[in-house]
Amino acid sequence: METRPTITIEYCPKCGWMLRAAYMAQELLTTFTGHLHGVLLRPSAVEGRYTIFIDGQKLFDRKDAGHFPEIKELKQLVRDSIAPGMPLGHSDKKQV
Repeated sequence: METRPTITIEYCPKCGWMLRAAYMAQELLTTFTGHLHGVLLRPSAVEGRYTIFIDGQKLFDRKDAGHFPEIKELKQLVRDSIAPGMPLGHSDKKQV
């Protein structure tokens, strides 16, 4: 039985956001090797949608946030959800 989570990136194909979703999928798969079951790219039937889920739970929504996630922000959100304490190198939050 698979215990590693699956990330789903739901994107609007009419808006041309597939390449953005593919880039983010590549970054997540590279950063979280061994921590993820996979990343699923899912074209949305709803125009303007760009939502990221972990095992069906919403992690980030472009409309709620008012912007697309920066890759650094997305990596931090994913890390905090699936691998708390995992160092992200230059993508880590700055210490204050």
